[in-house]
Amino acid sequence: MVHRHGAKAHRFGIWTAIALVLLLATGSAAAEKSWEQILAEARGQTVDWFMWGGSPAVNAYVNGYVAPRVKELYGIELRQGPVKDIAEVVGKLVIEKQAGKHTGGHVDLMWINGENFRTCKRNGLLFGPFARRLPNQRFVDWDRPSVANDFGEPVEGLESPWGSAQVVMIYDQARVTDPPRSIGSLLEWIRRNPGRFAYPAPPDFTGSVFVRHVFYHLNGDIGRWQGGYSRDDLQAAADRTYQTLRELAPSLWRGGKTYPESPVRMNALFADGEIDFAFSYHQAEASRNILDGLFPDTVRTYVFDEGTIANTHFVAIPFNADASTGAMVVANFLLSPEAQLKKADPDVWGDFPAIDPGRLPAEWQARFAARPRGPATLTDGELQARQLPEPPSEILIHLEKGWERHVLKGR
Repeated sequence: MVHRHGAKAHRFGIWTAIALVLLLATGSAAAEKSWEQILAEARGQTVDWFMWGGSPAVNAYVNGYVAPRVKELYGIELRQGPVKDIAEVVGKLVIEKQAGKHTGGHVDLMWINGENFRTCKRNGLLFGPFARRLPNQRFVDWDRPSVANDFGEPVEGLESPWGSAQVVMIYDQARVTDPPRSIGSLLEWIRRNPGRFAYPAPPDFTGSVFVRHVFYHLNGDIGRWQGGYSRDDLQAAADRTYQTLRELAPSLWRGGKTYPESPVRMNALFADGEIDFAFSYHQAEASRNILDGLFPDTVRTYVFDEGTIANTHFVAIPFNADASTGAMVVANFLLSPEAQLKKADPDVWGDFPAIDPGRLPAEWQARFAARPRGPATLTDGELQARQLPEPPSEILIHLEKGWERHVLKGR
């Protein structure tokens, strides 16, 4: 890992210890309650769930399915708080913590991972640990590296998984008959076909993952970047990445003078024929867009021969949540076979399950095995055979900040 020295590290260690004590104290009250007591306390609560609101499919799943079901089953009123970037919510929690607002928070549940989880954990902003107390956690394989660690940060029960995702490339067979099968060949394709490729501007998460793929391609030995590197190693590898992306920029859509602001905009450019590829962190998004009439039925997806980045996404409860027991019940429902199977339906979202179907009763295993796949969605086996780990969030943050400075403004 990157080394920290001197007084700064000493202060960091002290505050980390204090945060851990606060986390354990916060979770102790819940730990003393049985699940039946938690269910009883949660009934009648209103749970405000803050999350990225940029996906119509996700929004429809939460508001059209999850909210009615938790109301029906548990008497909980679930309200979605859509935001452009959950980092805005994390920033407000930092302010509330500094102001001593330890109860009555306006956020009960958050969809977070990566650098936002690291920020929350290291600043003592989370309630817990709660995830291992959820009855449905027995269906989760906690030994999977992407579940036990969130962008290199140990989860330690402070967040609960509710889905998993893997990057897929999206193309139209009617336009591109032989898509590039590696990042290296994609970069060459972009240079040979100027103006026909775009990626969203980081820190958009989809744009950022393209940068991380280029980072891996240029700097070899992916395992090396999971830990054990130095600051100098990272800076040299990042500089190579920025240089390649600067050189690539003139070959991008509009000469790299502007970038799509979101995956939605990139998908619109692809659908309108302005670019020849899109890509998504949701492996069933292309099928969803075919069903919605946005993409033609000749659209398909693939992953690179060397693999594509995959991760798990989580929900967490803030330290000062007003309805922490209600949030626990919602998090538990999200892990239920019913909710996970519904989410995996391509007509709904098409998200990968966060649970291990092999841990389910035989009837549910059969239902998961028979679940429909959309016309452009790869099989579980095809995807899982080519998965790359996310780098630690420290690398993600470094690349996102550096991209703006050295690529967007550095030309």
